[in-house]
Amino acid sequence: MSTHSQSKASTSGNVWEVFTVFLRLGLTSFGGPVAHLGYFHEVFVRRRRWVNERAYADLVALCQLLPGPASSQVGMALGLQRAGYGGLVAAWVGFTLPSALLLFGFALGAPWLGRELGDGWITGLKAAAVAVVAHAVLGMARVLTPDAFRATIAAGTLALVLLFPGSLTQLLAMASAAVAGLLWLKQSAAVDPPDAAGHRSGSRSLAAGALVLFGALLVLLPVIASLGHSAVVQLADIFYRVGSLVFGGGHVVLPLLETEVVASGLVGEEMFLAGYGAAQAVPGPLFTFAAFLGALVPGSLPPAVGSLVALLAIFLPSALLVAGTLPFWDRLRQMPRVRQGLAGVNAAVVGLLAAALYSPVFIHGIPGTSAFVLAILCFVALTMWRAPAWAVALGAALFGGFFF
Repeated sequence: MSTHSQSKASTSGNVWEVFTVFLRLGLTSFGGPVAHLGYFHEVFVRRRRWVNERAYADLVALCQLLPGPASSQVGMALGLQRAGYGGLVAAWVGFTLPSALLLFGFALGAPWLGRELGDGWITGLKAAAVAVVAHAVLGMARVLTPDAFRATIAAGTLALVLLFPGSLTQLLAMASAAVAGLLWLKQSAAVDPPDAAGHRSGSRSLAAGALVLFGALLVLLPVIASLGHSAVVQLADIFYRVGSLVFGGGHVVLPLLETEVVASGLVGEEMFLAGYGAAQAVPGPLFTFAAFLGALVPGSLPPAVGSLVALLAIFLPSALLVAGTLPFWDRLRQMPRVRQGLAGVNAAVVGLLAAALYSPVFIHGIPGTSAFVLAILCFVALTMWRAPAWAVALGAALFGGFFF
């Protein structure tokens, strides 16, 4: 395919296309945020080729630096690049809707999400997630760590994150990798420019407006909520603040959510833990746990309204930050000095994903020999047979349900 054809393919898209692709991912992407990045890599880099390896790694690097759920933010950014602001919304709705509806149903007492289903299918899905993440890590490593310097940055990041776990360590590792890229890779011919294919990322004026709105809501919602006149605003304030202040996404959001809704007495600890367990058994982003909690918050709001308000509020900061930073990011990453630092950050992303592949993906996803064998079979299906990730995940779930 010619460069011109690749550029044309990368920009030709519509909202419906984005929605259907992300809806399929929302129905089949089990395994948590790191696994989601693996599924995205398989679908959008290897199969559909909406972006190349370096552009995808740049998006992951950006979203790792922003507060909120990194995998959902990467999805929003891909939707924005593919089909504009409508694509951003379509990507979020498609990826989020299935798990949000399931967790809302569980909040209303749907028994089929409980223990009656058994654990075998979950074990199968976790084994598939191990294979998907391993496949993504190897694919990105081939492109983003082609020399000893960048391989060393990736290995150092892996060691740092595993030995000193925490979101602060991740931010420190990313910053250190950027400095290492500037110092070590200054004269390296291997620091290639980003992909030349054009895409939509929004205007700078709208981006600036999104950033202003993000900050304004963070300041004004607590003030308005303190007046005590609107249950909607009070609920939105809680979940908007959580979505704005959590770095690392995924499970990192749980302590802050527990402080906001359990310690304050809005939701009982037993129900909180039950919802957390259900959130891990459904596909899609863990932040949809907000749909479960919003339905349970007592007050004048019907459960469906509370669920919707909590869900929109916890994801709104991510949408505003993606829309607000992506146009500037697309211009910044073209600069040679920024590319040098970004080359180091991309190598660190490989190290971060490799660390997550070990813990929690492998440690919690491989409880025994049978699960390890299934993970190997899934990896072969992905790499050698080029089976789509969603089919591998569903096949592993069925296998686990029957044999585990």
